[in-house]
Amino acid sequence: MTDFTKILDKAKELESKMKESQENIKKLRVEGLSGANSVKVILDGEGQMLKIEISNEILKEDKLIVEDLIVAAHNNAKVQLKNKTSEEISKATGGFGIPGFKWPL
Repeated sequence: MTDFTKILDKAKELESKMKESQENIKKLRVEGLSGANSVKVILDGEGQMLKIEISNEILKEDKLIVEDLIVAAHNNAKVQLKNKTSEEISKATGGFGIPGFKWPL
């Protein structure tokens, strides 16, 4: 019965750390860049775009080029958000060894 109690205690601790991690993720801000920093996109921790900055020089380019640079900056920000989110989740789950439980991967 002691092992089951330990498992429950670890699960409660993990739940608490995951809730804290979720709050930290919501507060994240990431910046995606493209076109030699001529386009900048800022996303929050939930992936919502907060801001986009486009240099005046790039606005002189063809419309398709500007559109591609916006997409590239957004994709760059999403990759950074995924990495930071993974880091935050790892902080929450890294030290947990629940008896009889194996983490995926």
